[in-house]
Amino acid sequence: MINLPESTSPGEGFSKYFEIVPALSETQKNAAFALRHGVYCEDLGWEPTRGDGKETDDYDADSLHCLVRSVSSGDFVGCVRLVLARPADLGHPLPFEETCAQTLDRSIVDPATFPRERIAEVSRLAIVGRYRRRRGEERTAGTLDESSFGSPEQPRFPYLLVGLYMAVFALAELHGLQKLFLLVEPRLARHLNQVGIGNQQIGDPAQHRGVRIPAMMDVGSVTAHLKPRLRTIFEIVQKEVTTAYRAAGCAV
Repeated sequence: MINLPESTSPGEGFSKYFEIVPALSETQKNAAFALRHGVYCEDLGWEPTRGDGKETDDYDADSLHCLVRSVSSGDFVGCVRLVLARPADLGHPLPFEETCAQTLDRSIVDPATFPRERIAEVSRLAIVGRYRRRRGEERTAGTLDESSFGSPEQPRFPYLLVGLYMAVFALAELHGLQKLFLLVEPRLARHLNQVGIGNQQIGDPAQHRGVRIPAMMDVGSVTAHLKPRLRTIFEIVQKEVTTAYRAAGCAV
């Protein structure tokens, strides 16, 4: 099991270093697309480089986008999106449903049986290079393992990645989403479970930028059972998300 360090409240630590910024304006969305381009196109080569320096696809118009800003520099250093069902075509598959069409185990769960307006896919999570330079992280957009927490002598906390996942759940609750799906590295899925971000594998592995497994997270269950030290981050992130929506005049 991964043990969280007991010294500093993760919530306090997160606020010291980072701020969650829902991408509600076109300027903020373009900042997320540019960050994705730097990670997915330039660093990892997973997508072709674009002349405008923005990595986008057909799912962005029907997605909730979120950024993380460094308190010290003011730079955006991470992003994630939640791909929603298309309002005009609720039956249109989410990205993972296409990638894992042959590997989903519908005896475990069939995404098609859920109200489509209550589901979404966690997608395009990206962390800028200088925050993922530890050995083994260079070829991933963002990961989590035992080394993310340091050692008993030098504990640390993966504020950025955990903060992005807390933002995902804050957005999901705000928009009434019940089930979140993701296509994830098996190692990351395992460590998310260990740290308290529960997810269930719902099919066999598929090849997508390496081996990935389809997984599902129940929003209500995860947020209700967060470990106390994760909850300190979630409550801060939830407040930042709600405040941003109100400031932008969005209904919450």
